[in-house]
Amino acid sequence: RSWEGNQHDGSASLLWVAQPGLLFQGDKQSSCHPLVSTSGQESIRGATLCYLPLWWPAQLSRLAPSRSSQELFGGFFFFPCFVPTAKSQELLFPQSLSWALGYNSSLAVHSLAGGEDRVLLYVCSHTAVIHDVPGGRQYHLQGHANAISCLCVSEDRRWVATADRGPDPLVIVWDTFSGIPVRTIFDSHPGGGVAAIAISRDARYLVTISSGRVQKVCLWRWTSHTESPVCSAELRPEFGLQDFVIFNPQNPYEFVSNSKTQVIFYLWGDAGLQYSTPPLTKQTFNSVVGHFSQSAFHFNNAQALTGTSAGKLVVWDTACARSLSEEAQAQPHSMKATKVVPMQRSSITVLTVLESCIVTGDVKGRVKFYNGQLQLLACYSHSGVGPVCSISFSKSPPEPPDPASLIHQILFLSLNRNFILSTSDATVLHVATDGTNFEKVMEEAKKALLAVGSRCGLLKVWDYQQPKHLVSRIFTEAGIQCLSYDPEGCFLAAGFTDGSVYILDAISLQSCCEAFRFSRGAVTHVSFSHDSEYLATADEKYAVTVYRRVLQNGQRCWEHLAGLHSHYKPIRSILFGVQLDSNEPRLLSLGEDRQLVEYDLSSSSKDRLVISHRDRVEQVAVPLCLAWYPQFGTESFILTANSCYKMKLYNTTTKMCRKTLLGPTYGSPLEKIQILPTRSTTEPQKCYLAYITQDKVGLQILPVDGNPHKSSAFICHPDGVSDLACSYDGRYVFTAGGNDRTVLKWEVNLKSLISLACWSLNPTVSRLNPSQELEDYFYYVQLRSQGIDTLETRQVSTHIPLEEIPSVMRAMGFYPSEEEIEEMINEVKFSEYVDTGEQVTKINLGDFIKLYINHRPALGLSMKTIRRAFQVLGYDNENGDKVIDRGDLLLLLQCRGEDEIGRSLGLKLGMKSEKMGWFRSSQSEGTL
Repeated sequence: RSWEGNQHDGSASLLWVAQPGLLFQGDKQSSCHPLVSTSGQESIRGATLCYLPLWWPAQLSRLAPSRSSQELFGGFFFFPCFVPTAKSQELLFPQSLSWALGYNSSLAVHSLAGGEDRVLLYVCSHTAVIHDVPGGRQYHLQGHANAISCLCVSEDRRWVATADRGPDPLVIVWDTFSGIPVRTIFDSHPGGGVAAIAISRDARYLVTISSGRVQKVCLWRWTSHTESPVCSAELRPEFGLQDFVIFNPQNPYEFVSNSKTQVIFYLWGDAGLQYSTPPLTKQTFNSVVGHFSQSAFHFNNAQALTGTSAGKLVVWDTACARSLSEEAQAQPHSMKATKVVPMQRSSITVLTVLESCIVTGDVKGRVKFYNGQLQLLACYSHSGVGPVCSISFSKSPPEPPDPASLIHQILFLSLNRNFILSTSDATVLHVATDGTNFEKVMEEAKKALLAVGSRCGLLKVWDYQQPKHLVSRIFTEAGIQCLSYDPEGCFLAAGFTDGSVYILDAISLQSCCEAFRFSRGAVTHVSFSHDSEYLATADEKYAVTVYRRVLQNGQRCWEHLAGLHSHYKPIRSILFGVQLDSNEPRLLSLGEDRQLVEYDLSSSSKDRLVISHRDRVEQVAVPLCLAWYPQFGTESFILTANSCYKMKLYNTTTKMCRKTLLGPTYGSPLEKIQILPTRSTTEPQKCYLAYITQDKVGLQILPVDGNPHKSSAFICHPDGVSDLACSYDGRYVFTAGGNDRTVLKWEVNLKSLISLACWSLNPTVSRLNPSQELEDYFYYVQLRSQGIDTLETRQVSTHIPLEEIPSVMRAMGFYPSEEEIEEMINEVKFSEYVDTGEQVTKINLGDFIKLYINHRPALGLSMKTIRRAFQVLGYDNENGDKVIDRGDLLLLLQCRGEDEIGRSLGLKLGMKSEKMGWFRSSQSEGTL
């Protein structure tokens, strides 16, 4: 550790000299933290105990108890803390992120190591990934709930700051040595998040720029305990979206940002944050300028540079030299463009300053080094490299030759720094400056296959255990919409956006037959039967198409069987199963039209797809996904999840709803579900469900019973998750993002999930408030069933008749429809029928509470639902509000609604029934 002076401004110095990338050196060294001796650690249940630096203002540190010199260094303390390791994470969480495939190619990729070591930092969705390429290891910096929008790294590679966009945006500062977040700034820019971020060279200050139309620039002293920025300023919308910002390396009180059309220079100090916006147009120098890409400060501390899409560098200059003095900090400065220097014809995409060199990257994949007078020193290029998105140099340069002047030494260090290059086509390369070797860094090549398709038509197959890329194929005609392996692992079926279906060899990705083009819209689902004899697809035109394998000329091939428009709304799922009395396949489809359709494959013929059953499975909610429920007893079920956070079990033969259960409620309903393949043959009754919502992936312990503690979920893709897949052994769950272009591999830890389910002794009662009220209603029903005015001895029981279930439900404020009442009564009545052959006629309090919890609305009755009803049924009054006459409402309920609901509501409104009609009392006049 080294210092620059002994003066402190109330915050800790961050000038540390240490080797970055020690996060992955636990196997080589005894210390996971460069500042901790071996004696300062001990292994506790898979976690490493070390000393974490917690920033502390100098004025407070003087009041703190005296500490040894090993614990207190110049203004900040080291407190014991636990650094989670891979082993400890397995003990803590039901599932942990095991590997991240892909990265956000629009953000920079940073090199955290020096020399030949290749430790990378990049962003994958809402996670920052530290990737040790030679060691094949990743460490994930997880803490954001939204996709990370920008990041920056300190000069010494120790501190990483990440920021996101979306609701409740965060700015998090990480220690790359331990992987621990040392500072979190909440609501830095509420309402939109962060568009750009930078850290000063001394690592004391952060600058963030919001992403809204009216952008706000904030300067943070992140090492202090204050929650508000040191200073801030708002920018006018005409400046454009400022999406790049950088500090002056020689003056932390100065920084620059730019949009495509405007460069802004900032100076902050005691007078606050001031900025200047020097104009530059085509007429300024009678030359085409182009759009701005990135800016940087010249190492001479008197100029700044900006790269443009026209291949030029804009040179900005000021009348007086910059100073670090406090007097200069309070003086606003004005910059102006002094010249525009043509450097090349192709667009400059990256601009950075390294030691005494100016470095550019362009759309042709070239990296050029210039001296201070913008004279070319070196150029690195390769024919296969795409447009450059970022350049990051290694930490430690080689030793310079002894007999040389200082300027030659600096030039040698600059021109001999290996660097990491990232391109817009999502490729990361390592470039060695001692030659022209462009080495692909994130080379990913066998077995345990994972197929990933994209809308651009690129199909890749990965070995997810290594993980390495095996083979790929590009389809230029259309984008890939869905994929499915057959159970035998021989075929890979791909559905495309133009309606075509390809059946490929699972290893080589070569077509097994000509592409099928029988769908008029994009293919949304594809699935194989259990014996690989049938293939079914669903498309966005609400049609189901079936293909089958046949024997032609002594060879097995695929042919089109038939198709049918079996739904009138989007199809949510298609599912193959096995007939109960044979090994023949059965096919089901589920649509947003609330129809569950079963097809008779044995009776179907060429161009004729036969439907055997069509059942309506929902009354109000929309069914979203479908799966075969594991066999826990004699009866077989189909499991569905709907838009009201409910999961339902249907008898596979009669399609009767046998049970309704509360599903996971993590922000949005379940979009897709899959039964996790069973690993253990000794415990076949232990089954689990993997699912995704709009942005989360989770696990559910089966059988489903409505217990909220039997499920868990993690944010996987904040911008939306498009698909879900499980490994053949159930050890991993894979999720694919949509807009973030990433695939995440999640390791499943069932022991932790089971331990979470044991936390609550009585979860159903804990979700019931107040439970005493329900108990009173329960016993009142017993009195009523025996007669309120009876003089006979009453029989106190712990059960009530099934016919009284609707009355108690309504007393508790839940008004089920007639169909829901029928489902509730049938659920209890036939709960033991398969095993005993007898119907249940009564229910006890415990089972009633479970029934109530599972059937009542998961989120209650919202005002949004009520307003929607008035929008449909009501009319505008003189004030423009939607109202409805009471008589009209009751007439609608009587003529078009359910009788029981109309009667109950009529009694509450003071209405009286007479025979089969309704009439108003004098108190019921008016409107609602």
